[in-house]
Amino acid sequence: MEVLKVSSKSNPNKVAGALAGVIREKGKAEIQVIGAGAVNQAVKAIAIARGYLAPSGYDLVCVPAFTDVTVENETRTALKFIVFPRE
Repeated sequence: MEVLKVSSKSNPNKVAGALAGVIREKGKAEIQVIGAGAVNQAVKAIAIARGYLAPSGYDLVCVPAFTDVTVENETRTALKFIVFPRE
């Protein structure tokens, strides 16, 4: 599954475009974030991507979960959003 990493400085429109592309190609994607600002940008991107994909018949679903990631040899807890079309 394709993993998109989003930070608080990420542009939600660009992330949404990348997310829509991954959904069209692979069928689902994972967005990883650390921190409240990154969560904000990721949720905005998911909402924008829904608008991009709706005319093609895609209705996106988002499932949040926790995951551990290694950043600079330190394990941190991240939030991941698994995004895929409703069947």
